[in-house]
Amino acid sequence: MEYKHIFDYAREVDTILIVNGGENSIDKNFFYLTQAKSGVFEGSMLIVSPSRIKILTSILEEEAARDTGLEVITASKKKDIERILQAELKNVDVVGLNYDSITLSDYTDLSKMIPDKRFVDVSVSIQEARRIKTPEELKKIREAAKIASESFESVLGRIKEGITETELASELVYQMLKHGASEPSFSSIVAFGSNSSLPHYSPGNRKLKRNEFVLMDFGALFERYCSDVTRTVVFGKASEEQRDVYSTVKNAQEKSMNAIRENVNGKDIDKIARDVIDSTKYKDRFIHSLGHGLGMDVHDHPALSPGVDLPLKENMVVTVEPGIYIPKFGGVRIEDDVVVKKNGYERITTAPRDLIEIS
Repeated sequence: MEYKHIFDYAREVDTILIVNGGENSIDKNFFYLTQAKSGVFEGSMLIVSPSRIKILTSILEEEAARDTGLEVITASKKKDIERILQAELKNVDVVGLNYDSITLSDYTDLSKMIPDKRFVDVSVSIQEARRIKTPEELKKIREAAKIASESFESVLGRIKEGITETELASELVYQMLKHGASEPSFSSIVAFGSNSSLPHYSPGNRKLKRNEFVLMDFGALFERYCSDVTRTVVFGKASEEQRDVYSTVKNAQEKSMNAIRENVNGKDIDKIARDVIDSTKYKDRFIHSLGHGLGMDVHDHPALSPGVDLPLKENMVVTVEPGIYIPKFGGVRIEDDVVVKKNGYERITTAPRDLIEIS
Protein backbone atom coordinates (compact mmCIF):
# COMPACT_ATOMS: atom_id res chain seq x y z
CA MET A 1 0.00 0.00 0.00
CA GLU A 2 1.34 3.43 -0.96
CA TYR A 3 0.44 5.49 2.10
CA LYS A 4 2.61 8.60 1.79
CA HIS A 5 -0.12 10.42 -0.13
CA ILE A 6 -2.12 10.88 3.08
CA PHE A 7 0.41 13.55 4.03
CA ASP A 8 -0.50 15.43 0.83
CA TYR A 9 -3.77 16.17 2.61
CA ALA A 10 -2.55 16.17 6.25
CA ARG A 11 0.11 18.82 5.71
CA GLU A 12 -0.22 20.26 9.19
CA VAL A 13 1.55 17.23 10.74
CA ASP A 14 4.45 14.90 9.98
CA THR A 15 3.36 12.14 12.36
CA ILE A 16 -0.05 10.50 12.64
CA LEU A 17 -1.13 8.17 15.44
CA ILE A 18 -3.94 5.76 14.53
CA VAL A 19 -5.62 4.26 17.59
CA ASN A 20 -7.63 1.12 16.89
CA GLY A 21 -9.90 0.78 19.90
CA GLY A 22 -12.21 -1.94 21.10
CA GLU A 23 -15.14 -3.63 19.38
CA ASN A 24 -17.20 -0.43 19.12
CA SER A 25 -14.36 1.86 18.05
CA ILE A 26 -12.55 0.00 15.28
CA ASP A 27 -10.67 2.41 13.04
CA LYS A 28 -10.74 1.18 9.45
CA ASN A 29 -7.73 3.41 8.75
CA PHE A 30 -5.61 0.95 10.73
CA PHE A 31 -6.40 -1.71 8.12
CA TYR A 32 -6.26 0.75 5.23
CA LEU A 33 -2.68 1.66 6.09
CA THR A 34 -1.45 -1.83 7.01
CA GLN A 35 -3.56 -3.89 4.56
CA ALA A 36 -3.51 -6.60 7.24
CA LYS A 37 -5.30 -9.69 5.92
CA SER A 38 -6.11 -11.12 9.34
CA GLY A 39 -6.29 -10.02 12.94
CA VAL A 40 -8.60 -7.79 14.96
CA PHE A 41 -5.90 -5.57 16.53
CA GLU A 42 -8.02 -4.27 19.39
CA GLY A 43 -6.08 -1.69 21.38
CA SER A 44 -3.31 -1.53 18.75
CA MET A 45 -1.81 1.65 17.29
CA LEU A 46 0.02 2.84 14.21
CA ILE A 47 2.80 5.40 14.32
CA VAL A 48 2.80 6.84 10.80
CA SER A 49 5.34 9.20 9.25
CA PRO A 50 6.11 9.90 5.58
CA SER A 51 9.04 7.47 5.77
CA ARG A 52 7.59 4.51 7.69
CA ILE A 53 4.75 2.87 9.58
CA LYS A 54 5.24 1.10 12.89
CA ILE A 55 2.62 -1.22 14.36
CA LEU A 56 2.32 -1.13 18.14
CA THR A 57 0.34 -4.19 19.18
CA SER A 58 0.06 -7.09 21.62
CA ILE A 59 1.72 -10.49 21.39
CA LEU A 60 -1.73 -11.84 20.48
CA GLU A 61 -1.57 -10.03 17.13
CA GLU A 62 2.20 -10.15 16.57
CA GLU A 63 2.17 -12.80 13.85
CA ALA A 64 -0.61 -11.11 11.87
CA ALA A 65 1.21 -7.80 12.26
CA ARG A 66 4.51 -9.19 10.96
CA ASP A 67 2.72 -10.67 7.94
CA THR A 68 2.15 -7.08 6.75
CA GLY A 69 5.90 -6.59 6.30
CA LEU A 70 5.83 -3.48 8.48
CA GLU A 71 7.94 -2.83 11.57
CA VAL A 72 6.29 -4.26 14.71
CA ILE A 73 6.64 -3.31 18.38
CA THR A 74 4.85 -5.39 21.02
CA ALA A 75 3.62 -4.27 24.41
CA SER A 76 1.27 -5.91 26.88
CA LYS A 77 0.90 -3.30 29.63
CA LYS A 78 -0.25 0.32 29.57
CA LYS A 79 3.04 1.41 31.14
CA ASP A 80 4.94 -0.26 28.29
CA ILE A 81 2.76 1.49 25.72
CA GLU A 82 3.38 4.81 27.45
CA ARG A 83 7.15 4.26 27.45
CA ILE A 84 7.16 3.29 23.75
CA LEU A 85 5.04 6.27 22.68
CA GLN A 86 7.24 8.68 24.60
CA ALA A 87 10.35 7.23 22.97
CA GLU A 88 8.93 7.08 19.44
CA LEU A 89 7.47 10.61 19.60
CA LYS A 90 10.19 12.36 21.58
CA ASN A 91 11.08 14.66 18.67
CA VAL A 92 7.49 15.27 17.62
CA ASP A 93 5.51 18.29 18.82
CA VAL A 94 2.25 17.88 16.89
CA VAL A 95 0.50 14.51 16.49
CA GLY A 96 -2.35 13.89 14.06
CA LEU A 97 -5.31 11.89 15.36
CA ASN A 98 -8.39 10.54 13.65
CA TYR A 99 -11.05 12.24 15.77
CA ASP A 100 -13.81 10.41 13.89
CA SER A 101 -12.88 7.08 15.47
CA ILE A 102 -11.00 7.68 18.69
CA THR A 103 -13.05 7.39 21.88
CA LEU A 104 -12.96 9.97 24.65
CA SER A 105 -11.44 7.33 26.91
CA ASP A 106 -8.57 6.60 24.51
CA TYR A 107 -8.03 10.32 23.92
CA THR A 108 -7.82 10.92 27.66
CA ASP A 109 -5.31 8.08 28.06
CA LEU A 110 -3.13 9.51 25.29
CA SER A 111 -3.23 12.95 26.89
CA LYS A 112 -1.82 11.42 30.06
CA MET A 113 0.77 9.26 28.32
CA ILE A 114 2.20 12.00 26.09
CA PRO A 115 1.08 15.24 27.79
CA ASP A 116 3.65 17.38 25.99
CA LYS A 117 2.10 16.78 22.54
CA ARG A 118 -0.44 18.90 20.73
CA PHE A 119 -3.14 16.86 18.97
CA VAL A 120 -4.59 17.83 15.59
CA ASP A 121 -7.61 16.27 13.89
CA VAL A 122 -6.59 14.70 10.55
CA SER A 123 -9.80 12.72 9.96
CA VAL A 124 -10.89 14.79 6.97
CA SER A 125 -7.41 14.58 5.44
CA ILE A 126 -7.39 10.78 5.67
CA GLN A 127 -10.90 10.58 4.21
CA GLU A 128 -9.74 12.63 1.23
CA ALA A 129 -6.82 10.28 0.64
CA ARG A 130 -9.03 7.18 0.88
CA ARG A 131 -11.51 8.38 -1.76
CA ILE A 132 -9.15 7.57 -4.62
CA LYS A 133 -8.38 3.86 -4.71
CA THR A 134 -5.00 2.29 -5.41
CA PRO A 135 -4.65 -0.53 -7.97
CA GLU A 136 -4.39 -2.99 -5.05
CA GLU A 137 -7.64 -1.69 -3.56
CA LEU A 138 -9.43 -1.78 -6.91
CA LYS A 139 -8.44 -5.41 -7.37
CA LYS A 140 -10.07 -6.32 -4.06
CA ILE A 141 -13.23 -4.30 -4.72
CA ARG A 142 -13.59 -5.90 -8.16
CA GLU A 143 -13.37 -9.33 -6.56
CA ALA A 144 -15.98 -8.36 -3.96
CA ALA A 145 -18.24 -7.17 -6.79
CA LYS A 146 -17.67 -10.39 -8.73
CA ILE A 147 -18.58 -12.50 -5.69
CA ALA A 148 -21.81 -10.57 -5.12
CA SER A 149 -22.79 -10.74 -8.80
CA GLU A 150 -22.21 -14.49 -9.02
CA SER A 151 -24.07 -15.04 -5.76
CA PHE A 152 -27.13 -13.23 -7.10
CA GLU A 153 -27.30 -15.52 -10.10
CA SER A 154 -26.82 -18.58 -7.87
CA VAL A 155 -29.62 -17.58 -5.54
CA LEU A 156 -32.25 -17.08 -8.26
CA GLY A 157 -32.93 -20.83 -8.39
CA ARG A 158 -33.69 -20.83 -4.66
CA ILE A 159 -36.55 -18.33 -4.96
CA LYS A 160 -39.81 -20.22 -4.62
CA GLU A 161 -43.30 -19.74 -3.28
CA GLY A 162 -43.46 -19.81 0.52
CA ILE A 163 -39.82 -18.98 1.19
CA THR A 164 -39.46 -16.28 3.84
CA GLU A 165 -37.47 -13.08 3.56
CA THR A 166 -35.05 -14.22 6.26
CA GLU A 167 -34.55 -17.58 4.55
CA LEU A 168 -33.67 -15.89 1.26
CA ALA A 169 -31.39 -13.45 3.07
CA SER A 170 -29.51 -16.35 4.68
CA GLU A 171 -29.24 -18.05 1.29
CA LEU A 172 -27.63 -14.90 -0.12
CA VAL A 173 -25.07 -14.91 2.69
CA TYR A 174 -24.35 -18.60 2.13
CA GLN A 175 -23.80 -18.07 -1.59
CA MET A 176 -21.44 -15.13 -0.99
CA LEU A 177 -19.37 -17.19 1.44
CA LYS A 178 -19.38 -20.09 -1.00
CA HIS A 179 -18.10 -17.82 -3.78
CA GLY A 180 -15.20 -16.50 -1.69
CA ALA A 181 -16.41 -13.72 0.62
CA SER A 182 -15.11 -13.62 4.18
CA GLU A 183 -18.51 -12.31 5.27
CA PRO A 184 -21.28 -10.05 3.99
CA SER A 185 -20.29 -6.39 3.87
CA PHE A 186 -23.55 -5.41 5.64
CA SER A 187 -26.81 -6.98 6.81
CA SER A 188 -28.62 -8.10 3.66
CA ILE A 189 -31.98 -6.56 2.80
CA VAL A 190 -34.60 -8.90 1.34
CA ALA A 191 -38.10 -7.48 0.91
CA PHE A 192 -41.17 -9.09 -0.67
CA GLY A 193 -44.14 -7.30 -2.19
CA SER A 194 -45.17 -4.07 -0.47
CA ASN A 195 -42.23 -4.35 1.95
CA SER A 196 -39.93 -3.39 -0.92
CA SER A 197 -41.21 0.20 -0.66
CA LEU A 198 -39.05 0.58 2.48
CA PRO A 199 -35.46 1.35 1.35
CA HIS A 200 -33.85 0.17 4.62
CA TYR A 201 -36.22 -2.69 5.37
CA SER A 202 -35.09 -5.49 7.70
CA PRO A 203 -36.14 -8.95 6.45
CA GLY A 204 -38.79 -10.76 8.45
CA ASN A 205 -40.95 -13.88 8.25
CA ARG A 206 -43.16 -12.78 5.37
CA LYS A 207 -43.65 -15.64 2.91
CA LEU A 208 -43.29 -15.07 -0.80
CA LYS A 209 -46.40 -15.08 -2.97
CA ARG A 210 -46.69 -15.18 -6.73
CA ASN A 211 -46.42 -11.98 -8.76
CA GLU A 212 -44.64 -10.07 -5.99
CA PHE A 213 -41.52 -7.95 -6.16
CA VAL A 214 -38.41 -9.47 -4.57
CA LEU A 215 -35.89 -6.77 -3.71
CA MET A 216 -32.41 -7.92 -2.63
CA ASP A 217 -29.75 -5.48 -1.42
CA PHE A 218 -26.52 -7.21 -0.41
CA GLY A 219 -22.75 -7.08 -0.62
CA ALA A 220 -19.65 -9.21 -0.15
CA LEU A 221 -16.56 -8.47 1.90
CA PHE A 222 -13.29 -9.60 0.31
CA GLU A 223 -10.02 -8.94 2.13
CA ARG A 224 -11.77 -6.14 4.06
CA TYR A 225 -13.17 -4.42 0.93
CA CYS A 226 -16.89 -4.11 0.16
CA SER A 227 -19.31 -4.48 -2.68
CA ASP A 228 -22.93 -3.28 -2.63
CA VAL A 229 -25.54 -4.56 -5.10
CA THR A 230 -29.31 -4.31 -5.38
CA ARG A 231 -31.51 -6.28 -7.75
CA THR A 232 -35.29 -6.41 -7.93
CA VAL A 233 -37.04 -9.34 -9.61
CA VAL A 234 -40.65 -10.50 -9.88
CA PHE A 235 -41.67 -13.93 -8.67
CA GLY A 236 -44.24 -14.87 -11.31
CA LYS A 237 -45.44 -12.62 -14.11
CA ALA A 238 -44.90 -8.89 -13.81
CA SER A 239 -47.90 -6.62 -14.07
CA GLU A 240 -47.93 -3.63 -16.39
CA GLU A 241 -47.37 -1.35 -13.40
CA GLN A 242 -44.42 -3.41 -12.14
CA ARG A 243 -42.86 -3.32 -15.60
CA ASP A 244 -43.34 0.43 -15.84
CA VAL A 245 -41.72 1.10 -12.47
CA TYR A 246 -38.81 -1.18 -13.31
CA SER A 247 -38.16 0.33 -16.75
CA THR A 248 -38.25 3.85 -15.30
CA VAL A 249 -35.64 2.98 -12.68
CA LYS A 250 -33.44 1.23 -15.20
CA ASN A 251 -33.64 4.20 -17.57
CA ALA A 252 -32.69 6.55 -14.74
CA GLN A 253 -29.72 4.39 -13.86
CA GLU A 254 -28.47 4.07 -17.41
CA LYS A 255 -28.70 7.77 -18.21
CA SER A 256 -27.03 8.88 -15.00
CA MET A 257 -24.33 6.20 -15.17
CA ASN A 258 -23.44 7.15 -18.72
CA ALA A 259 -22.60 10.68 -17.50
CA ILE A 260 -19.98 9.46 -15.00
CA ARG A 261 -16.42 10.52 -15.71
CA GLU A 262 -13.63 12.44 -14.02
CA ASN A 263 -14.41 16.04 -13.02
CA VAL A 264 -18.20 15.70 -13.37
CA ASN A 265 -19.89 16.76 -10.15
CA GLY A 266 -21.68 14.02 -8.24
CA LYS A 267 -24.73 16.19 -7.60
CA ASP A 268 -25.16 16.64 -11.37
CA ILE A 269 -25.16 12.86 -11.85
CA ASP A 270 -27.84 12.57 -9.16
CA LYS A 271 -29.92 15.23 -10.93
CA ILE A 272 -29.92 13.28 -14.19
CA ALA A 273 -31.49 10.24 -12.51
CA ARG A 274 -33.87 12.37 -10.45
CA ASP A 275 -35.06 14.28 -13.53
CA VAL A 276 -35.79 11.02 -15.37
CA ILE A 277 -37.96 9.74 -12.52
CA ASP A 278 -39.60 13.11 -11.78
CA SER A 279 -40.66 13.44 -15.42
CA THR A 280 -42.99 10.47 -14.92
CA LYS A 281 -45.98 9.78 -12.69
CA TYR A 282 -43.49 8.60 -10.07
CA LYS A 283 -42.37 12.16 -9.28
CA ASP A 284 -40.93 12.49 -5.75
CA ARG A 285 -40.87 8.70 -5.25
CA PHE A 286 -37.05 8.64 -5.52
CA ILE A 287 -36.36 9.40 -1.87
CA HIS A 288 -32.61 8.94 -1.32
CA SER A 289 -29.31 9.93 -2.91
CA LEU A 290 -28.24 8.27 -6.14
CA GLY A 291 -25.07 6.75 -4.73
CA HIS A 292 -22.17 6.73 -2.30
CA GLY A 293 -18.49 5.93 -2.25
CA LEU A 294 -17.40 2.34 -1.72
CA GLY A 295 -14.23 0.90 -0.20
CA MET A 296 -13.39 -0.53 3.21
CA ASP A 297 -16.71 0.94 4.34
CA VAL A 298 -19.95 0.34 2.50
CA HIS A 299 -20.62 4.08 2.78
CA ASP A 300 -17.03 5.12 2.24
CA HIS A 301 -17.84 8.76 1.49
CA PRO A 302 -20.62 10.89 -0.02
CA ALA A 303 -20.55 10.75 -3.79
CA LEU A 304 -23.70 11.16 -5.90
CA SER A 305 -26.02 13.31 -3.81
CA PRO A 306 -28.06 16.46 -4.42
CA GLY A 307 -26.63 18.04 -1.27
CA VAL A 308 -22.94 17.25 -1.82
CA ASP A 309 -20.64 19.28 -4.06
CA LEU A 310 -18.09 16.62 -5.08
CA PRO A 311 -16.26 16.53 -8.42
CA LEU A 312 -15.54 12.90 -9.24
CA LYS A 313 -11.94 11.77 -9.63
CA GLU A 314 -10.40 8.87 -11.53
CA ASN A 315 -10.33 5.63 -9.50
CA MET A 316 -13.06 6.62 -7.10
CA VAL A 317 -15.54 3.76 -6.67
CA VAL A 318 -19.20 4.75 -6.37
CA THR A 319 -22.59 3.06 -6.36
CA VAL A 320 -25.39 4.08 -8.72
CA GLU A 321 -28.73 3.10 -7.21
CA PRO A 322 -31.88 4.94 -8.25
CA GLY A 323 -35.17 3.67 -6.88
CA ILE A 324 -38.91 4.22 -6.90
CA TYR A 325 -40.89 3.47 -3.72
CA ILE A 326 -44.68 3.33 -3.64
CA PRO A 327 -46.27 2.65 -0.23
CA LYS A 328 -48.63 -0.35 -0.14
CA PHE A 329 -47.48 -1.36 -3.64
CA GLY A 330 -43.74 -1.93 -3.51
CA GLY A 331 -40.47 -0.58 -4.74
CA VAL A 332 -37.71 -1.13 -7.28
CA ARG A 333 -34.04 -0.34 -6.81
CA ILE A 334 -31.21 -1.26 -9.16
CA GLU A 335 -27.71 -0.75 -7.79
CA ASP A 336 -24.33 -1.23 -9.39
CA ASP A 337 -20.75 -0.47 -8.38
CA VAL A 338 -18.65 1.53 -10.83
CA VAL A 339 -15.06 2.75 -11.04
CA VAL A 340 -14.72 6.35 -12.24
CA LYS A 341 -12.46 6.65 -15.25
CA LYS A 342 -10.95 9.72 -16.89
CA ASN A 343 -13.37 9.53 -19.82
CA GLY A 344 -16.14 7.31 -18.49
CA TYR A 345 -16.69 4.51 -16.04
CA GLU A 346 -16.24 0.76 -15.51
CA ARG A 347 -19.21 -1.16 -14.15
CA ILE A 348 -17.75 -3.92 -11.98
CA THR A 349 -21.00 -5.58 -10.87
CA THR A 350 -22.12 -7.92 -13.64
CA ALA A 351 -25.44 -9.31 -12.40
CA PRO A 352 -28.20 -9.05 -15.06
CA ARG A 353 -30.06 -5.74 -15.05
CA ASP A 354 -33.03 -6.62 -17.27
CA LEU A 355 -36.25 -7.42 -15.45
CA ILE A 356 -36.23 -11.08 -14.39
CA GLU A 357 -39.49 -12.97 -13.97
CA ILE A 358 -39.09 -16.18 -11.99
CA SER A 359 -41.67 -18.80 -12.87
